[in-house]
Amino acid sequence: MASSSEDVKYESGGVVEKTSTREKDPYDVAEGDESLAAEYDDHDVTRPFPVDPNEPEEEYQLTVRAVFVGCCLGAVVGASNIYLGLKTGFTFGPQLFGAIFGYAILKPFSKLIPESGLLSRILGGPFGPKENCTVQSAATAAGGLGILYVSAVPAMYRMGLLSALPQQDVGRLIALTVAAGFFGVFFVIPLRKYYIVHQKLTFPTPAATAYTIRSLHNSRTGAIVARKKSLALLYSFIIVFCFKVATGYAPGIIYDWHIGWTLYRLGFTSIISLDNYGWWIEFTPAFFGAGMLSGLNASWSFFGGAIVAWGIIAPSLIKNGLAVGVSISDEFPLVTYQSLSFKDPSQYVTAPSPRYWLLWPGVLIMMLYSFADVVLTMVPLLHEGEHLNPRSWFRPREDGEDDEDETPIADRIPILWWTTGLALSTIMCCAILAKLFHMNVGEAILSLVLAFIFSFIGVQSSGVTDINPISTVAKASQLIFGGITKATGLSLQAAQTLNLAGGVISGGAAAQASDMTGDLKTGYLLRAKPRNQFIAQLCGAVVAVFLSTGLFILFTKASPCIIAAEQDGSCTYGAPSVSAWAAVAIAVTAPHLPIPKSSGICAIVLGIASVITVVVKHYWIPKKYHHWVPNWNAIGLAFVVPQTFYPIAMAAGSIYCYLWKKRNPASYDMYMFAISAGLLAGEGLGGVFQALLAVIGVDGGKFGTAIGCPGFEFCG
Repeated sequence: MASSSEDVKYESGGVVEKTSTREKDPYDVAEGDESLAAEYDDHDVTRPFPVDPNEPEEEYQLTVRAVFVGCCLGAVVGASNIYLGLKTGFTFGPQLFGAIFGYAILKPFSKLIPESGLLSRILGGPFGPKENCTVQSAATAAGGLGILYVSAVPAMYRMGLLSALPQQDVGRLIALTVAAGFFGVFFVIPLRKYYIVHQKLTFPTPAATAYTIRSLHNSRTGAIVARKKSLALLYSFIIVFCFKVATGYAPGIIYDWHIGWTLYRLGFTSIISLDNYGWWIEFTPAFFGAGMLSGLNASWSFFGGAIVAWGIIAPSLIKNGLAVGVSISDEFPLVTYQSLSFKDPSQYVTAPSPRYWLLWPGVLIMMLYSFADVVLTMVPLLHEGEHLNPRSWFRPREDGEDDEDETPIADRIPILWWTTGLALSTIMCCAILAKLFHMNVGEAILSLVLAFIFSFIGVQSSGVTDINPISTVAKASQLIFGGITKATGLSLQAAQTLNLAGGVISGGAAAQASDMTGDLKTGYLLRAKPRNQFIAQLCGAVVAVFLSTGLFILFTKASPCIIAAEQDGSCTYGAPSVSAWAAVAIAVTAPHLPIPKSSGICAIVLGIASVITVVVKHYWIPKKYHHWVPNWNAIGLAFVVPQTFYPIAMAAGSIYCYLWKKRNPASYDMYMFAISAGLLAGEGLGGVFQALLAVIGVDGGKFGTAIGCPGFEFCG
């Protein structure tokens, strides 16, 4: 997740590509500290930072204040992620958000506390980089697990596999989240030694977070840099939050510009197709910021995929009778091609919507591209046999034996801690799945084994490229469970429940493990104590369980269309990940795959093309030209996401960021992440506040205006 140009990580196939490993602070040299700048440029990111003899020893690294602030900051990001994830399947990570805001909050607070005495022992003493690492560790854990509630869990409701309303399933949802979250936290520990110490993977975002924390605590420039960045983040957050809340009351005027509808009303009747296919402009700060962070390659691949899918293929399907739309107005020629129904599987083949037809090429592209990229990345590692022996990941160092891990043994996580937790979480997971979802022990164990396998893919990929493909790769669990259920002869509903419940565990636990490994990389560079990070992660995971569940209930209460079985394309939450999980579950449990032949052929052709592109990129294209190679993950995502205005916004944001960097690189390095993070968090929290307004009945749906909305229906 982070570099000077891209500090936000995305799920849904991981469209973000990183280009550097840290955030370089221009004030290092501007203030005359050339030695520090040289150290940053020359430091080997696979090893901890050298010990600064002038740096005071941090007596307090794990404090109540650090965990509390970290959990609060993670909650902010978690709330934003639920909103953004339900909108498009994107989520962003809280590492740098927690690092910068944690410093801005706790550094001034620490100066008010005596450096010694009872008050110091209770509230903590001076605030240093290792305690700052604890803050971001808690923030990452607290901001996680939202991926469950923007994918498989809502899919279960759409398919009628749970109760009618999520508030009737609070216990089941919490139990399922606990099973996925805590298993991932415990089995991450051996991955730390293997990937961070032995393989020495870079982990661009966690490394950037470590560099940022170190620069913030630089006695010469840290206070200046921190103040500038935190104020930029705060101001952008407040402005965007207010803007987002205001858009709920006049969406057609200040948020969504339906150009096709406006021109149609002025007499250009044929241009209404522009609106019917979803081509309008939305002033979404979050995805403008996402484009700033993603860079030109990912953003324009996403935009290019949208043009191919919704500007070329979808109209061609309608013209040739291979897909149909749904009329949404008797008075105006308004048709939606973004509908997605799960009621009648027979229509999936005979009369699919363009969105359903495009779903399969998108899913297959992302799956094949992710697997191919991971496999080709791991091929060179097969020659490094000395690190592939699993026994070396677990055993402690013997006397006189050279140990690559520079962390003191006393600071490491005791084997008894994580093995006991792993055993208890495994038993708990099997009990929860058996009691609440009728899975036998073998099926529950299989979901945990798949989580372990997927975590290797996710950590390897994010450690090398900063792309985490877990949400896409985890769909392989659906294929496996689909084969199992057909062999056992389960009823259709039981088979679909097993399919999605198993996917929740395997995908959620693997995603949690990947995020936690990145945190441990940050701590390794800063020489923080892993056992302290582990405790902070556990505390954050507890917050994430209840936060994610509560937010999901809030959003579905404010917008019931999120979990509605019939999807006519009018819901403001597109939830493409939900649709993908539901469609795959239906397909793999059906007697015959309900996939249109033309869609299947297109999926195979484009999937093969994506794999060939990966092979050519790895073996024949020099690395300096990789940014010219299309990102097929982003292209596939454009096929799945029916909202074209998101790639438009990201393309605009990436262009703006590129020009900004060219024109004023110093300002870019200082403010880019802070502003883009503020844009993302501001719109996300604004969406949460809009949901609260809807629940209490004072939202724009009752007190707003529909001027500018197609058919004078409320939009936004």
